[in-house]
Amino acid sequence: MTDFPRYTLNRGVVILHYKQPFLDWLKSVDPQPLEQLTLVEMEQDGDAFLIPTYESSDPVDGEQDAIKWVEKHWRMFFEHYLNDWLTDESLWPHKRTLKMFREWFSIEYRSMVWDMANEPLAIKDWESDDDYGDGTLH
Repeated sequence: MTDFPRYTLNRGVVILHYKQPFLDWLKSVDPQPLEQLTLVEMEQDGDAFLIPTYESSDPVDGEQDAIKWVEKHWRMFFEHYLNDWLTDESLWPHKRTLKMFREWFSIEYRSMVWDMANEPLAIKDWESDDDYGDGTLH
């Protein structure tokens, strides 16, 4: 079985899912009308984040540890998603809190990340123009 999953990465995966309050806010501030936008449409092609893996004999404990990690970095995630929709920071909510983050996003965590591709991993640093296409992890 050559197509059978063989390699795992030493990372977990987090996907943040929009909740209704995010959509309601977006529709209220976006200068271009988004009246027909739905949560389903917003989820069609979203981001996934590799984070430290949290394995445990009890999967619930691993998930809770991952959620704590995300919530420790909630500001970065919040700003990343706001910027995906509106680059004008003056339109962003000014008093963002962890409570608001929890109300606007749900967190999905997966502890096993299988590498199903045959080519080496390549990393793109979005803060520079460098591409690491040589398979080297930096």
